[in-house]
Amino acid sequence: MTALSSENCSFQYQLHQANQPLDGNCLLFLIILGKILLNILTLGMRRKITYQNFMEYFCISLAFIDLLLLVNISIISYFRDFVLLGIRFTKYHICLFTQIISFTYGFLHYPVFLIACIDYYLNFSKTTKLAFKCQKLFYFFIVILIWISVLAYVLGDPAIYQSLKAQNVYSYQCPFYISIQSYWLSFSMVVILFMAFLTSWSEVTALVQAVRMTSYMNETILYFPFSSHCSYTLSSKKTLLPKFIICFLGTWLPFVVLQIIILLLKVQIPAFIEMNIPWLYFVNSFLIATVYWFNCHKLNLRDIALPVDPFVNWKCCFIPLTIHNLEQIEKPISIIIC
Repeated sequence: MTALSSENCSFQYQLHQANQPLDGNCLLFLIILGKILLNILTLGMRRKITYQNFMEYFCISLAFIDLLLLVNISIISYFRDFVLLGIRFTKYHICLFTQIISFTYGFLHYPVFLIACIDYYLNFSKTTKLAFKCQKLFYFFIVILIWISVLAYVLGDPAIYQSLKAQNVYSYQCPFYISIQSYWLSFSMVVILFMAFLTSWSEVTALVQAVRMTSYMNETILYFPFSSHCSYTLSSKKTLLPKFIICFLGTWLPFVVLQIIILLLKVQIPAFIEMNIPWLYFVNSFLIATVYWFNCHKLNLRDIALPVDPFVNWKCCFIPLTIHNLEQIEKPISIIIC
């Protein structure tokens, strides 16, 4: 591992050093191909929804950039040395393009997280309401803008330029950027989840023991009984927190465990691998749960149409213990679908 620094730069770059990058082009091709297949699998598994949001558009753009990188690597590997539009392309450009993509991906975590959070807050509060076509164009231009802005920052940063220039001089070295943004974002989410679980572990345990699986309107659901004399004041943070934890971990527990292992072992993953669609959907579910929890006092759990998470359904309701046959209920008051 090496680290690049600059006198005029307030941060340090952590780099993953490859001994023989030119001989590893096939391995790089297989890694990018595997990532693209994972992206396609994740996009295929998600719920087919019509709800428009920033994260959906950004995930599609990420899949497109990954595909574009794979095509570039394939073309350069096949022709090895050629001239296009007056520019000579060699195997060196495989490493160069991958480096630029790594830096760009590495600096995208915070902006994407912030914009997605603002997007969900505005959609939830209904402060802005655009037509469907206008909303699609708005998200499209926002995604294009964020890609152009981060790429311009990467190409214009003196420290990054020096690192790319040094790689041109010492062509046997091909460093890949390790994103510090993804580390702190993952660390923060894991800590918040741990604190939330620690705060309501007894409620979570009781709900897990009481959970039942049934079928309602041709869909398999989980529901959590409670005493019929309980209050129906359900829009409280204390009431919703354990249910949100169960819904979130019911879908993303393996991914949470993976994040914990990566953090504990301090595994350094190149940014062009770490920024992937499963990671973005994991962040997306975390953001939705957070926004709903902070605004739980505005939720009408019986009637509100919540934005559909591609992997987790956050519509939380409750079913009294006295009700045993859900199929006879026209509009149940107590369902949690995970």
